[in-house]
Amino acid sequence: MKYRVLGKTGLHVSEIGLGGEWLERHNTAEVKEVIEHCAQAGINILDCWMSEPNVRSNIGTAIAGQREHWIIQGHIGSTWQNGQYVRTRDLTKVKEAFQDLLERLRTDYIDLGMIHFVDETAEFSKIMEGEFISYVKELKDKGTIRHIGMSTHNPDVAKLAAQSGIVEMILFSVNPAFDMLPATEDLNDYFQENYAENVGGINPERAELYQLCEQQGVGITVMKGYAGGRLFSAETSPFGAALTPIQCLHYALTRPAVASVMVGFDTTQHVDAAVAYETASESEKDYASVLAGAPRHAYSGQCTYCGHCAPCPSGIDIAMVNKLYDLAKMQDTVPPTVRAHYEGLSAHAADCIQCGGCETRCPFGVSVIERMSSVVKLFV
Repeated sequence: MKYRVLGKTGLHVSEIGLGGEWLERHNTAEVKEVIEHCAQAGINILDCWMSEPNVRSNIGTAIAGQREHWIIQGHIGSTWQNGQYVRTRDLTKVKEAFQDLLERLRTDYIDLGMIHFVDETAEFSKIMEGEFISYVKELKDKGTIRHIGMSTHNPDVAKLAAQSGIVEMILFSVNPAFDMLPATEDLNDYFQENYAENVGGINPERAELYQLCEQQGVGITVMKGYAGGRLFSAETSPFGAALTPIQCLHYALTRPAVASVMVGFDTTQHVDAAVAYETASESEKDYASVLAGAPRHAYSGQCTYCGHCAPCPSGIDIAMVNKLYDLAKMQDTVPPTVRAHYEGLSAHAADCIQCGGCETRCPFGVSVIERMSSVVKLFV
């Protein structure tokens, strides 16, 4: 298992994480089996947004005696009322639910206190200006939560969170299908049956979000990396071609600022299928060729940092150079941290000999030589 730093939190999280939602379907023994299998595979981060009491208790039983192994994303604002899940900002209910989470997980702290499910910009403003954020800050001051996070599906909200100076990490939905769609305050839009066939590849708002989070040191953990399983079938995929779990994981993990993908597991076999990413070959990870050859896609001319351009005879890490270039372009001047990272590379854009080999390998027809020339001008 490989680990990444989750932005400014400084936490080292496994690239593959455990999303707890599917555990609601299982009894205590089955939950324990899945979680122990995750731990043995090196997974060290789990997300518990579910308010249903039994699954919280089952998770608590499974991690008993191993609390320090786990980095827990625990949600604030997910409540259980009259036998069902209710998202609320009613502080009385919120406090009761969060205390219940602590008790059932058998812990006195949550590593990542997640402001739960904020998809509307108006609601974001209300939260950040009112008593809800005061309560969250109070939890952090007491050490009951170690870091403040937020879960959202809307890149507009996520950008506001990344710029707030308060939210340290974001749980965000990332996959190649969702990335084509514009910001929306209605989650159902992401699961529409028919995507427009003339969409323009990665939506600029989402591309900007990933770059902004990288720039601000706001780490991203990923939800819905498989788009609810729709990407596994050519019939349900908006591209008309199926991707594998490993390809979906690689897409998410090549986005700037992404540290971990939270995967829902029903069985230990599901765990193994995801963890196989860590030993997969480059051809097994290759989502780009699938998308480029799919009946429907709109990624032409866009660098997705897939790494297909390698190897470069001059030793340039072209994907990384492109990523740093995109980050630098966001500012009037190149940020010192980006410049330092660029200068620390073993080879630079100026080392490009314009052989064109990278362009012949790029699935999306990116003009790499032209971009290398632009990088030289920008960083000089």
